[in-house]
Amino acid sequence: MSGVSSFTARFLTAPEYVFALHEPSDQVAVLVRNRSRRQTTQRILAAETIASAPFQSWLHQQNESGADIFIGMNPVKEGSRSRTKEQIREVRHSYLDLDEEAGASLQAIRTSGDVPPPNFILDTSPGKHQVVWRIEGLDTAEAETLLRALASQYGGDPAATDISRLLRLPGFANRKYNEAFVVRVHHETDALYHGRDFHVQEDSPESPRHLGDSQSSSRRIPAGHRSQSEADWAYAKRALARGDSTEQIIQRIADYRADDKADPYYYARLTVIKAQLALMSPEQGRVVAPESISLTGRDH
Repeated sequence: MSGVSSFTARFLTAPEYVFALHEPSDQVAVLVRNRSRRQTTQRILAAETIASAPFQSWLHQQNESGADIFIGMNPVKEGSRSRTKEQIREVRHSYLDLDEEAGASLQAIRTSGDVPPPNFILDTSPGKHQVVWRIEGLDTAEAETLLRALASQYGGDPAATDISRLLRLPGFANRKYNEAFVVRVHHETDALYHGRDFHVQEDSPESPRHLGDSQSSSRRIPAGHRSQSEADWAYAKRALARGDSTEQIIQRIADYRADDKADPYYYARLTVIKAQLALMSPEQGRVVAPESISLTGRDH
């Protein structure tokens, strides 16, 4: 890894964060999602346009009217109109979305010695964080293997483990909750990392989601591939096994797949039903979907 000795840690504004993540000419996705109106708008623009005063003003207007604001963590190819994995030009970042036990997870990241110091720590709501590392030299399969392994080892959300993921843009209120929380980001280091700097467990559908769930020793991850749908299913199984509310699990998966599924709630409910069926033992006899879940219900 490499770093800049004169670096001073500090909080960044939204435009500063855009330029810390991307080069001015990079083509980057921005997502504006208004849950109450069920409206989602995605734009792919040059980073310098996203950071410009007029566009930032438009984003703030959208935010004030109830929308959440997200930015792509990796640039897309020139001329792209979408941010599918195939359209990602280069892997620049690895990241974690920490919701549950986020404080313990963040402490483990800082002290375990298995991963390098994060470049950015975002406070996304009270007690919840997103963690970002600058990386280079990983292809798609290697990058997503690392994302899944990080999520498994440090309690991150496995639904956010693809290279086309968007995370929150600081300086804008998190509208997911009743009380708006303005997201902020602390820039902690300018270091640039490589795969060899991360010593984390290989992820699998049976991997623990919480710190302390497994006593197995960490090891360097191999190259591999698992689809996002499989990651969603694995997350649903782990969340159900530890007793999370089915509706809460469905909402989390739906939120993360809202921009790439025609009906994310239907998809999320079907994923959770399949996970519940997989967890039921043969001794229970006839397997039926729990009454608490229906494919048409929208109790959100």
